[in-house]
Amino acid sequence: MAPLALDGSRIDGSLFTSVTDFARGTPWLNAPIALATNLGLAVFAVLMVIGWWRARRRDDAAMAAALAAPVVVAAFAVAEVIKKLVAEPRPCRALPHDFYVNSCPATADYAFPSGHTTAAAATAAALFLLDRRLAAIAAICAILEGFTRVYVGDHYPHDVLGAMVIAAAVALVAGLVLRGLIRPLVARLRTGGALQPLLAAHPVAAR
Repeated sequence: MAPLALDGSRIDGSLFTSVTDFARGTPWLNAPIALATNLGLAVFAVLMVIGWWRARRRDDAAMAAALAAPVVVAAFAVAEVIKKLVAEPRPCRALPHDFYVNSCPATADYAFPSGHTTAAAATAAALFLLDRRLAAIAAICAILEGFTRVYVGDHYPHDVLGAMVIAAAVALVAGLVLRGLIRPLVARLRTGGALQPLLAAHPVAAR
């Protein structure tokens, strides 16, 4: 199948320019946001670890959901396939006169959907199946992550919104399926053995 080579600037190029104009006018924010847009992904890893740690004191379903949280990888893989099919050039190529915090990536590094936002939104969706409070924190962080991707000039707003929809759908479906598949195994492993301390805070009686 031939790539679509979508011209994203025709969708919301004016909104993108408004955000990058804001970045042009706030040079003191550029370095912190450029740092946060990459290092911020570590927050989502920490949230998943916290979810797993709390699940050790909860039931089998919670621990199964915690172990299913890495479906973020599946969402990212789907997004990468879509990225190759859509083949949307980065904004820096369609709107070369706009302001950009980050340098222009390679030509084959396409824009839709945003990979960073995919990982962030998929984490929020996976945590929704485990811990609603952690999911709420992750959702707020995902929105901020999406904004930083536009701010630094790497993505259009629709790249971010599309990534959120794709990531949430894939992570929720894959998470539900995987949670159901591994729950019986989790229940057995929590009753004893070398892995028991990783799956339960206290020994669980055999069922």
